Amino acid sequence: MSQDSHRHAPAACPRCGRTLQKPTAWSSAWRCDWHGEVHPLLPAFSPSRDGLDGLLHRFELGTAAVPAWLPWPLPAGWLVAGFAGAGDERSGVRACAVALSGPNPLGGGPADMVVVAEEPGVGLGAALAGLDSVDPGAGFGSAPPAATACFGKHDFPLWHVDSPDRATFAGEVKGLWLWIVLWPDTAGALLIEPIALRDLRDPGQDLDLPFGAASPRLPA
Repeated sequence: MSQDSHRHAPAACPRCGRTLQKPTAWSSAWRCDWHGEVHPLLPAFSPSRDGLDGLLHRFELGTAAVPAWLPWPLPAGWLVAGFAGAGDERSGVRACAVALSGPNPLGGGPADMVVVAEEPGVGLGAALAGLDSVDPGAGFGSAPPAATACFGKHDFPLWHVDSPDRATFAGEVKGLWLWIVLWPDTAGALLIEPIALRDLRDPGQDLDLPFGAASPRLPA
């Protein structure tokens, strides 16, 4: 979908996917009938260089921005499968999702991964994890970390989050939530070793990204 098409595409709630009520003359907020004021989630950008450029362009429209995390190097045989963002032209992107697909390291068959960076309270990561809340929930972080994400010269602990039919890990990076959600749950074996991340916003990166089919895990 083109950048211009995204400006006119129906916005959805990042928590439940329902169509939102648009801002009015009395309020600049987008509203969900179930969840109140939310940051609008637009249909996913295609898994292509144009799709990535479309997502990054939205970072330039507001002052707020979150990372566009990409595991790099990609796991063997994995492909980039799309991008999504929640936010509007006034506030900028408040949540960013990068989708990937590839072979399940356990048992064979296909697997999916979505990596989400978001400000607290957006709820996109929790929704992808199949949770009703906007965060990992009560008791989060009380057990030892289950995985590690690496960015630059720093390691960030990730904790396992109970979620249905998938493997979910969450942690905090520079005041923002980092979620890594994998389907099926056995694909969580990819995080036995620390996962290195790149921020696709950073200039000067010459990454030859392999693109695949659009992920079914992102909004259509």
